[in-house]
Amino acid sequence: MTSNYAPLLGRDSRPDRRGRLTAFLLAFQALFLGVFAGFVRYGPPAGPGIAGAGPTIDHYYPMFQDVHVMIFVGFGFLMTFLKMYGYGSVGFNMLVAAFVLQWAILMRGFLYMEDNTINLDISSLLTADFAAAAVLISYGAVLGKTTPVQLVVMAFLEIAFLTVNEWIGTVQFKAQDIGGSMFVHVFGAYFGLTVARMLYRPEVSDSTKEGANYHSDLFSMIGTVFLWMYWPSFNSALAVADGRYRAVINTYLSLAASAVVTFAISSAVDKDGKVNMVHVQNATLAGGVAVGTTADMMIQPWGALLIGTAAGTLSTMGFTYVQPYLARHKLHDTCGVNNLHGMPGLLAGVAGAVACRLKLCDLGERSARDQAEFQMAALFVTLGVAVLGGAVTGIILQLPVWDRLQAEELFDDRGYWEVPDDEYDDSEPEPRAQSHPRAPSVIQDAE
Repeated sequence: MTSNYAPLLGRDSRPDRRGRLTAFLLAFQALFLGVFAGFVRYGPPAGPGIAGAGPTIDHYYPMFQDVHVMIFVGFGFLMTFLKMYGYGSVGFNMLVAAFVLQWAILMRGFLYMEDNTINLDISSLLTADFAAAAVLISYGAVLGKTTPVQLVVMAFLEIAFLTVNEWIGTVQFKAQDIGGSMFVHVFGAYFGLTVARMLYRPEVSDSTKEGANYHSDLFSMIGTVFLWMYWPSFNSALAVADGRYRAVINTYLSLAASAVVTFAISSAVDKDGKVNMVHVQNATLAGGVAVGTTADMMIQPWGALLIGTAAGTLSTMGFTYVQPYLARHKLHDTCGVNNLHGMPGLLAGVAGAVACRLKLCDLGERSARDQAEFQMAALFVTLGVAVLGGAVTGIILQLPVWDRLQAEELFDDRGYWEVPDDEYDDSEPEPRAQSHPRAPSVIQDAE
């Protein structure tokens, strides 16, 4: 059997790439610099002489920092399960997030600007982090299958679709989604899945490099633990007064329930009753996604536990049965974002509509029925915009100008990273890719 660690063509095997990423990133950064200089100013209370006139740093910063840790540590390390793509998982996660933070501030600012000025405050930074979360979810679907240039192009286009969709849902429909389950998780998941489908090629499913080993799975658990611990901040950061209190409690309980149920279902679906680490890395977090829409609503503690229980079950079953099915139909989802973000996000959207129909949310001047209908409308529009945007983006990413990975570069850091030579010693024992449940090609072969 040939080693999975056979060397690539060499460090200089693609001289046509030299300077492309540099020019691309610097051009975007120059653009951002110019637009910030022309339109962005300190908003209240950051501006001089107007202290106290807006959202306070003391009120928002602790939870903002928690969300920031989730973006750069949680998401980054969660994707390090690929045994030969750890640098790309953490490194490109940082690149994409840093790019999106700037672009999202501008895109959202243009929609809500006053007197041709974008006023920047702590809430602007928070919403930019939420936008970064959506793009990083999409990144999970195409992890190891795109070049950094393609990732930046995807992020640039996705933020445009994401911002418009959020404006439709929150301003036009006045839908409530405090934790972003619809506007972040559902959108990011199905945008990324559509891009993955558009970029599909047989070499992806045939690659022997996809999968984990013992140590890469442990690194991935670092991301899981950070996300699990800080998720209450993600769902409650933009909530106010007693709603913020409920958002913390409901998310805390939903996460606990999804974690316990994940272990139970994972053991139940294994023929030997063993627990699958892939389920633990992901489905334990599904409760945070599924309770996001209703986090600040009066769903009661038992309702939060019920949502977490349903989410853990749904996510674990998704990894076991839905992901192999999608893989057989040319929809390759590297990280299983449909199972962690997509389906639990859909559950959250439905739960939000039910909660509003039961008058458990702030109805304002609407009837319970009207608000429930607008909640469902926001969910369906989000799905539609995500799929449409993903399809358009996928078509654009196929253009030769953006470059693409060679077959031997899939799920492999060496195409774009300087990697120590001893990390790819052919004398190493064969990794366990053949038994890893995230390798769709292996699942197909087994069947």
